Amino acid sequence: MDKKEFEGNEQQSSNGTPEEVTASVNNNEGSLETEAAPAPVQEVTATEEAAHNPAVIPAQDGVTESVPVMSKVGGSTPPPSSPSSKSGKGWMIASIVLAAALIIVLIKPPFQKDDSSTAVASVNGTDITKEQLYDKLVKAGGESTLQNLITTTLVDQEAKKANITVTDEDIKTEIEDLKTQFGGEEALNSALAQSSMTLDDLKEQMPLQVEIRKLLEPQVKVTDEDIKTYYTQNKATFNQEEEVRASHILVATKEEADAIVQQLKDGADFATLAKEKSSDTGSKDKGGDLDFFKKADMVAEFSDAAFKLKVGETSGAVKTEYGYHVIKVTDRKEAKEYTLEEKKDEIKKTLISQKVSEMSSTWLQDLTAKAKITNTLTDKAEASASPEASAEAAATEAPATK
Repeated sequence: MDKKEFEGNEQQSSNGTPEEVTASVNNNEGSLETEAAPAPVQEVTATEEAAHNPAVIPAQDGVTESVPVMSKVGGSTPPPSSPSSKSGKGWMIASIVLAAALIIVLIKPPFQKDDSSTAVASVNGTDITKEQLYDKLVKAGGESTLQNLITTTLVDQEAKKANITVTDEDIKTEIEDLKTQFGGEEALNSALAQSSMTLDDLKEQMPLQVEIRKLLEPQVKVTDEDIKTYYTQNKATFNQEEEVRASHILVATKEEADAIVQQLKDGADFATLAKEKSSDTGSKDKGGDLDFFKKADMVAEFSDAAFKLKVGETSGAVKTEYGYHVIKVTDRKEAKEYTLEEKKDEIKKTLISQKVSEMSSTWLQDLTAKAKITNTLTDKAEASASPEASAEAAATEAPATK
């Protein structure tokens, strides 16, 4: 959303589905070889965050905005502290979302013969049997789901050979990394919610990803030159602009704003007044809190006033196109340029994650090719097709010349 637009689009905009996650969730026919290392989801996370964070909702054409509220732009930019970490680890969340979207919990080994006719539903006296349900589930995604289970088993076997285990601490570390990359727990939860997942669902799917990482990381080599090159190419993203955290109360007239300023001088609580009097529906329930923002994130009049205040200070009436604001600065982050040495470990971790992402697809394909696998869903189809194909080939084959 442009900084001069209202934030009233929240309800309309939040229904948008991130492109990358939509593609992943709907692509249930793909095998896990592709799934385990999808394209980085740097754009996904930003869009998902925007879909749930009122401060960064994208604008939609033709939407009538009826409630004047402040808007913050630029919120979809990845945190400066980890400019490319999403692209390094993003493959993990994408593959997890895809795996969770499948019907693994529904696909079971074929029902026992004496159980296949058991009714699971009835419509006007007509039974729908377990066998019918199973057949439909197989058609709906059984092959890809079974392939996922096969691949999971292969990875588990390789992890066991390498004496690799996945601990609760491993899962916790991965989750915390993802929270950082997504800009916080709320943003991660919002991303997961777009695919009908929870943080607990993510934790259940995480062991496979941790095993792959632990298996492949020893094969990855990152040199000091790699780190230096990455830092040089991405130096601007490491710099931290000055930011302030502020709360505001938005009203229609200067008289209202002046009255609020006087109430604050008399000892009234800012957050309480914001909840009672502010017309900014996006922040009033949070006591007017707008979180941290850069100077360019807000309209000029608002930013100019906010950045001149010290922490704890409150402004007078500030006029913008939205109305009149009373602003209180609650925190500040000074501008900082990070050196290569300060970011070296972080960059190394990012590059390792990227290389694991790049390697994982080929590694899984090779692992599958070398394994002895029986797949009754695909093997049956191939077996039934082979005699017909052979007969057709024989019938159409040109006679041998003598």
